[in-house]
Amino acid sequence: MEKEEVKLLGFWISPFVQRVKWALKLKGVDFEYVEQDIINKSPLLLELNPVYKKVPVLVHNGKVIAESTIILEYIDETWKNNPSLLPHDPYQRSLARFWADFSENTLIKLAVEALVTKGEQQEKAVRSTMEAIDKLEQGLKGRQFFGGDSIGYLDLVLGWISYFLPAWEELGSMKILDSSKFPAFTQWIDDFLSHPVIKNDLPPPRDEIKVYFVEISRKIAPLFQKIE
Repeated sequence: MEKEEVKLLGFWISPFVQRVKWALKLKGVDFEYVEQDIINKSPLLLELNPVYKKVPVLVHNGKVIAESTIILEYIDETWKNNPSLLPHDPYQRSLARFWADFSENTLIKLAVEALVTKGEQQEKAVRSTMEAIDKLEQGLKGRQFFGGDSIGYLDLVLGWISYFLPAWEELGSMKILDSSKFPAFTQWIDDFLSHPVIKNDLPPPRDEIKVYFVEISRKIAPLFQKIE
């Protein structure tokens, strides 16, 4: 049997790339990782993802798949061994996709706004971020992971919170992940980071994350300051 070609184009600090790496490792899939410069984009990246021109990009036996949540579903449907990432029940699967969309289009934007703004705008963004996390807290109660007894699709999508948000709290001199308000959610973070696959492939140390986002914050802060 010929060896499968599995290649992942990524960027060292991207949470979207990290979730794909974790998914492949949870499934036991061997892959080649190819680091990319997201500023000076390589001809390979432009060829494989000419529409969005960004990472992650997964190449499987010549087939190219882009966008991290789509890649997660592709991985789950292609390598059907346990653990299953998405629930088998159609309704539960739709819920996982709903909350993943909530994370991508609401929660992460609120958390970034809290990081890069000051004063009343930051206070409002912090409150809104906490309200968003409270919605996830309510859905998590009684379960170790959003996927149940094992890490699943939604856990991987939300994984950025476990290592980015504590660094952003320090940078922004704010408190969001309050264990007294979110006991289930903060326990989920501990359990998620303690999982062998996650623990053995963690993103950069917090100090490196902070250094990177100091520069990023300067660049994107003006965009949020225009928000009414």
